[in-house]
Amino acid sequence: MDTKMLNPADYVGVSFWIISAAMVAATFFFWVERDRAHGKWKTSLTVAAMVTGIAAIHYFYMREVWAMTGESPTVFRYVDWLLTVPLQIIEFFLILSAIAVVKASLFWRLLAGSLVMLIAGYLGEVEQGSWLWPMFIIGMAGWLYIIYEIFVGEASKISANSGTVASKKAFNALRLIVTVGWSIYPLGYLLGYIGAASPDTLNLVYNLADFVNKIAFGVVIWAAATSSDANESVA
Repeated sequence: MDTKMLNPADYVGVSFWIISAAMVAATFFFWVERDRAHGKWKTSLTVAAMVTGIAAIHYFYMREVWAMTGESPTVFRYVDWLLTVPLQIIEFFLILSAIAVVKASLFWRLLAGSLVMLIAGYLGEVEQGSWLWPMFIIGMAGWLYIIYEIFVGEASKISANSGTVASKKAFNALRLIVTVGWSIYPLGYLLGYIGAASPDTLNLVYNLADFVNKIAFGVVIWAAATSSDANESVA
């Protein structure tokens, strides 16, 4: 069986390695810190650990694909996102449902927006050609809908009207990540497929985005879950 070791001079491959380790460390941290969380915040920390745990598993495989072939592990990456992005959407719903009665339709709308964003992105990257830019636009529409919902839609109104100190801090920080942090993904898409595009640029930007967004997302939940203000939202 042929094997190929990761080249230390391969900075993209090294980024896969670093993020693999970081995701494992974050998963362990969130799970251990769950005992310090208050009430329903324990579930939120469990979900945060699931996000980084799933990402860690996929990064181990993506690292091997890159080291062996030098090609983008597109399928593994989108399988990861199809599992972890909906879990991050669930985090918004969990925060809101801990402080108010929230209609299930809100969750399904946010989930639909995330699936449109991901499926369109996948089709654009796999098919490319005439699919590349129409799918990019459709994926952007899904992301912009999520931003609309968490800034001016029902989710935003529930947080503003019923939120506690801890929940508002978490909600505001999470929507900042979804807005600013998630913008790195379309940037990577653009940089990876415009002009003299290379798999190096695409994967380095995507890896950076995952490192920032998945771990930072969990850290925001952890900070809220273990704060003294979290007691206010225990039902």
